[in-house]
Amino acid sequence: MARHHENYRELIWILAKTDFKLRYHGSVLGYAWALLKPLLLFLIMNFVFSSLFNPRGTGNQFYSLQLLTSIVLWTFFAEGTAAGMSSLLSKAQLVTKIYVPRWTLILASTLNSALIFLMNLVIIVAFFVYKQFLPSFESVLFFILYSVLVYAIILAFALLTAPLYVKFRDLVLIWEVLLTALFYATPVFYPLQLLPTYIQKILLINPMAFIIHFNKEGLINDHFASFWQNLGFIALVAVIFLISIASYRKFIPRIAEDI
Repeated sequence: MARHHENYRELIWILAKTDFKLRYHGSVLGYAWALLKPLLLFLIMNFVFSSLFNPRGTGNQFYSLQLLTSIVLWTFFAEGTAAGMSSLLSKAQLVTKIYVPRWTLILASTLNSALIFLMNLVIIVAFFVYKQFLPSFESVLFFILYSVLVYAIILAFALLTAPLYVKFRDLVLIWEVLLTALFYATPVFYPLQLLPTYIQKILLINPMAFIIHFNKEGLINDHFASFWQNLGFIALVAVIFLISIASYRKFIPRIAEDI
């Protein structure tokens, strides 16, 4: 059994590295795009929205740090869910020609997104150093916790949708539309406090809105969600994960036939 687990770990790591290499194969800048994509998005959004939500001389002098960390977390979520959904269909030959545990393909695709996220942490650290701002130890711990929860949400989404996407190809188009809606319903570039209280409560139902809002508040202002809010949120993610596992087990046996 231990030998099987070791083989699975090696297989997942090989698949994740292969996905990473293929993603940037043939591009002029290569792996640099893993860092440039969120950085360029940050520069554009900071230029557009900093004057709107953080006028010069007023507001939050560390708005750019909040924006950058939010973009990196959101990019991780958006790219991870998209990669996870298409993980089985994109590796159809592995699914139909040889036996590979299907969950290893899904896990490898999400780990590829996690590797890119870890690379993007270099940009975050560099900007905090540039701004000469040292976040509290507690806020860093919460950032790590929220990053792990984002990955848990990505993996749960992938387990739920990857088998379904093989059969229902419209899912990717639906998800693209929903991602756009979720982006604007998540306080990435605007402070949640600008909205009426009742709207804030509605938006915080969105898991990414909860993570990004309290991550921004924690890193810069040392304002954290309460113990019960965090506990309830972790419980919600756990329930979603269990549902996704049950759905995966139901739909995965016929996956080769559906492809």
